[in-house]
Amino acid sequence: MGKIIVLATPVFFLLIAIEFAWGWLRARRGTGRNSYQLDDAINSISLGALSQISAVLMPLLIIGIYSAVQSSISLVPATRAEAFWNSWYGWLLALVFYDFCYYWLHRLGHESAVLWAAHVVHHQSQRYNLSTALRQTSSGPLLAWIFYLPLALAGVPPLLFGIVALVDLLYQFWVHTEQIGKLGWFDRWFCSPSNHRVHHAVNDEYLDKNYGGVLILWDRVFGSFKEEEAPCVYGTRSPLGSWDPLWANAEVYWSLAKDSWHAQSWADKLRVWFKPPGWRPADVAARFPQPAFDIRQVQTFAPRVSRAVLWFGSLQFVALLQGVSAFLWFSEELPLAQLAVWLAALAAGFWAVGAVLQGRLTWLEVLLVEAAALASATGALDLPAWHQVFKPLAMLLAIILVAGYAHKSRAGGRFYTLLMLALAASLAGDVLLMLDGYFIPGLLAFLLAHLAYIALFKQGVGWLPSRRALAATLGIGGVLYAGLGASGLPADLRGPVAVYVVAIALMAAQALGRATVLREPAANRVAIGACVFMLSDALLAFDRFVQPLPMAALWVLATYYLAQILIVRYARPVAGDALRQEQV
Repeated sequence: MGKIIVLATPVFFLLIAIEFAWGWLRARRGTGRNSYQLDDAINSISLGALSQISAVLMPLLIIGIYSAVQSSISLVPATRAEAFWNSWYGWLLALVFYDFCYYWLHRLGHESAVLWAAHVVHHQSQRYNLSTALRQTSSGPLLAWIFYLPLALAGVPPLLFGIVALVDLLYQFWVHTEQIGKLGWFDRWFCSPSNHRVHHAVNDEYLDKNYGGVLILWDRVFGSFKEEEAPCVYGTRSPLGSWDPLWANAEVYWSLAKDSWHAQSWADKLRVWFKPPGWRPADVAARFPQPAFDIRQVQTFAPRVSRAVLWFGSLQFVALLQGVSAFLWFSEELPLAQLAVWLAALAAGFWAVGAVLQGRLTWLEVLLVEAAALASATGALDLPAWHQVFKPLAMLLAIILVAGYAHKSRAGGRFYTLLMLALAASLAGDVLLMLDGYFIPGLLAFLLAHLAYIALFKQGVGWLPSRRALAATLGIGGVLYAGLGASGLPADLRGPVAVYVVAIALMAAQALGRATVLREPAANRVAIGACVFMLSDALLAFDRFVQPLPMAALWVLATYYLAQILIVRYARPVAGDALRQEQV
């Protein structure tokens, strides 16, 4: 399947290019409009790419379970089923049968909140074009397989099931366009661009209509058909308002989880997930009211960024697509663990591209995230040549980034000096730990980094302002050290490790105390970074001295870079303290 997607991708992009060129030409002539917005298209295709690479990790959810049901409890004897379904009329009937099941999956995807949480991804774009067709969910397979079990019970062979599923999916690509008008008799029987535009619209008269995948006949039979009349307004009634592909997949799940948590009735806590989208318990709606949808207030999400940022994001996006193609091409040959690592790295890259196009990250911050992701992946997969490139590169980028912050700031010179010292010591520790026999020097380098962080987090707030945080981090550190000692920590390492544990506990306590004093989101994120740093060191120690962890390098490096990025991104001088430094 992965190779088929890779081979089909150039065709998709060619058709997208043709549609864009035709829409642009029509807009120039005044006979139509260009339906494309570059950042929106990148976001939609990114979600499609994430959907395809995540599907590689979930083969059992549809094909696996389907095969088990078809082989064990099919209602049709295997010999008779194989002979029938492998005929030309069997193939045609299988496609129609699949499309019927798809209709009900699609319809309930709009009528049940937990299914809508997956399907909403496809509807979030406020543009309607062929790139929207590629905008697919990554969580859909978790429940979608249930709706296709009737085909398994009827004895449809797994291979044929996979083929008709692919045909049904590929057919739906071309109907996502505004450049094709009504098609007469074709619109009465098949899903067409006109019919499917209605499905994507949030107009009152169009809401939850036209679910058919290939045949629109099902909508006519079951009363869900609506013909296109008034102009369509696209998107969802709760706009995503973001280019973050991870949040796009999680936003409705998170909203449902919050409503379920706040509901007082246990029955309502459950109903939230299965009632129609938008339903909320009365007590939750009263405590956390939401504005009613008004189509007149709909605004297109289009954050302003420079042309240079658009070019940078586009080039990064193209590079990521090459990675996705390689992932899908070799997916059948790689073990599951390696696929999971590359999936995480690619997801981090797509997240960073969305963030830079939204103005949430700078181009240098994007490169830092990507270098950190590649350093974690190459370390986890034991690719030493590449790891030796990306691991120091990530910290070099962090140092350059902080130097840029310092250059732009009129104050906080000491603050940024300490931050760069901490990063330089971390870089030295990274390099030393990659060399055999340099564990102790590497430990000392990171000890220096933690001491620099302690001094950094003291700026403007004083030493250890929260006794509760100090007690908590020292307690956790004590438990960690006791566990290491009981597991046979070498005698010559007990002293250095004890000093290191105290230093990192103090670092986390200082960051937490800083957050309690400043009471601002940025300080809270720095404190989270410090705690994640402590977790990273704990994982490293546990793996090295207690018991080897599966994929230890991935967990250690991923938490390490997450900690460093949070600190680099959000650590800033306290305003009053920075002003005093400037006056001095």
